[in-house]
Amino acid sequence: MSNRLANETSPYLLQHADNPVDWWPWSPEAFAEARERGVPVLLSVGYSSCHWCHVFSFESFEDKLTAAYMNEHFVNIKVDREERPDIDAVYMEAVQAATGQGGWPMTVFLNADAQPFYFGTYFPPEPRHGMPSFMQVLEGVRTAWVGRPEEVAEVAERVTRDLAGRQLDYGKAELPGGEVPARALLGLVREFDETRGGFGGAPKFPPSMVIEFLLRHHARTGAEGALQMAEQTCEAMARGGIYDQLGGGFARYSVDREWVVPHFEKMLYDNALLCRAYAHLWRSTGSALARRVALETADFMVRELRTREGGFASALDADSEDPATGAHVEGAYYAWTPAQLTAVLGQADGEFAAALFGVTEEGTFEHGMSVLQLAADADDAERVAGIKARLLAARAERPAPGRDDKIVAAWNGLAIAALAECGAYFERPDLVERATEAADLLVRVHMDGRARLARTSKDGQVGVNAGVLEDYGDVAEGFLALASVTGEGVWLEFAGFLMDLVLDRFTAEDGSLYDTAHDAEQLIRRPQDPTDTAAPSGWTAAAGALLSYAAHTGSEAHRTAAERALGVVGALGPRAPRFIGQGLAVVEALLDGPREVAVAGHPEDPATAALHRAALLGAAPGAVVAAGVPGTADGSVGEFPLLTGRALVGDAPTAYVCRHFVCALPTTDPAELAAQLATARP
Repeated sequence: MSNRLANETSPYLLQHADNPVDWWPWSPEAFAEARERGVPVLLSVGYSSCHWCHVFSFESFEDKLTAAYMNEHFVNIKVDREERPDIDAVYMEAVQAATGQGGWPMTVFLNADAQPFYFGTYFPPEPRHGMPSFMQVLEGVRTAWVGRPEEVAEVAERVTRDLAGRQLDYGKAELPGGEVPARALLGLVREFDETRGGFGGAPKFPPSMVIEFLLRHHARTGAEGALQMAEQTCEAMARGGIYDQLGGGFARYSVDREWVVPHFEKMLYDNALLCRAYAHLWRSTGSALARRVALETADFMVRELRTREGGFASALDADSEDPATGAHVEGAYYAWTPAQLTAVLGQADGEFAAALFGVTEEGTFEHGMSVLQLAADADDAERVAGIKARLLAARAERPAPGRDDKIVAAWNGLAIAALAECGAYFERPDLVERATEAADLLVRVHMDGRARLARTSKDGQVGVNAGVLEDYGDVAEGFLALASVTGEGVWLEFAGFLMDLVLDRFTAEDGSLYDTAHDAEQLIRRPQDPTDTAAPSGWTAAAGALLSYAAHTGSEAHRTAAERALGVVGALGPRAPRFIGQGLAVVEALLDGPREVAVAGHPEDPATAALHRAALLGAAPGAVVAAGVPGTADGSVGEFPLLTGRALVGDAPTAYVCRHFVCALPTTDPAELAAQLATARP
């Protein structure tokens, strides 16, 4: 028997469609039901690839006695946080304020007005380590609801009032100057792990946006310390267990500070961001390791996350079936024993692989299993490549982790940017094609006639949930990167449609940005957060896209909006640089100009292609590139506004490097163009 989730499109909700719990999707009807029955709402929030969400479901939501109690005394609502990040953000803020911590699965009890009064995350089936059992929580909430209704109502009112009354207070929001990234860099130095790379202790997350800031800061100022932190962190991650040494791609985070044992789920957003970060590291340093990891991660996304429709799925689960026991366990697909290596490779290669990848009899993970690491490159690259291919083929015979097939607009925008740039840098036109196909899907399926974005789709069918700010910012970023790489101005136009909607629907009077549109469903608080999570903040992602679009077009409205939105970085950057890396990266672009590069020439001319490549390989922070046949000053418009009036010098393809539309001398020489882009901002 299925519950009300059977008709949903979210893979996470569909995983619970056969639970004995009578789940409702988030809807006015669910709250009306709670009001009519006089019972509280149990709100459960998670996502498809969340390990502890699966554990909670198996232990409690699939248990008939627990489900019967839930059905009798609560209206039970299940939410996929990836479909409804606004709901997740609002109630996670309440959970963190009440308990000092948060995470998923998130469990919140609400009244019929959606006001929260009791909070938690995972609860075990039996009391454990000082935690009450889930049934004890249910019974306690039920007792309070029936026996102390005034107290429950007072708590709900107070929590809601506190949430609604919270104002963003980050000091005086002024346009950041050069002292902001300088002070942020000092803060990062204090938190940098000099031994293992990265920042802070366990669990350790890939600092994707911070790496981009460090690379841009080095490009603008020449600060070697910034580049060293980026290089050391990227090498430590690439050699650790958080990176899939056989198939490419990164796990979500490391449970230890050494990057050895990952939390094995693989998220599209992490891999898109890290693919681009390693590509930019290669652009700055020529590192062979960075090139390899960028390409392997790009190939992983295309091979394992690409859907039939041309988009990219959200995630691969952490869990898969252990062939030995039949149980679903974390890491079963990825971990090895020495005996398993020998069974696939033979004695000599098995021993060689165990030494190379750090696979020991004791194991680095659980039950004598080891996660593959690569402490150093072996001399015999051909032998290593053969071993990796044989192990990857053997691994493919194992039961694979589940895949969350829904397409999230924002994360596909990140993937489009990464694949387009990797394709251009490493002369892989197939990757540019995959980026273009994903962009086509977003336009065809996610974008309506007014250019408004839907958050998700699945199997080519658009979802019902509206896009949030990160969707607009990240998709525009992907379109802008694709425009620079392909020379197709239509992607600049689409980015402009999205940026106009940000100005109209997400911007407050003071220039700050909301995560939801003015006409979105009204929750108990309108979410607004400039800090990054594992993905860029919608606020600063949109600011970056606004700035780039203004550089392409000369639009003062979009540049002013970007500058006003970046005021928050001046307050937060020096105080919490790890959590506003995207904002700091955009500030670096602002301080550098950003530079506008116009490459005028016929796309089929090899000299145009050489200049275009030199422009794309320039590391000037946030530089925008327009390449193609020039428009003319008398009104003939090319693909890009930046190409208007850009005359060829001696009838040869010509490049112009400008800041705020004030240009250096034009050049026909790719080396000279590279030199102009390498010049630090005075």
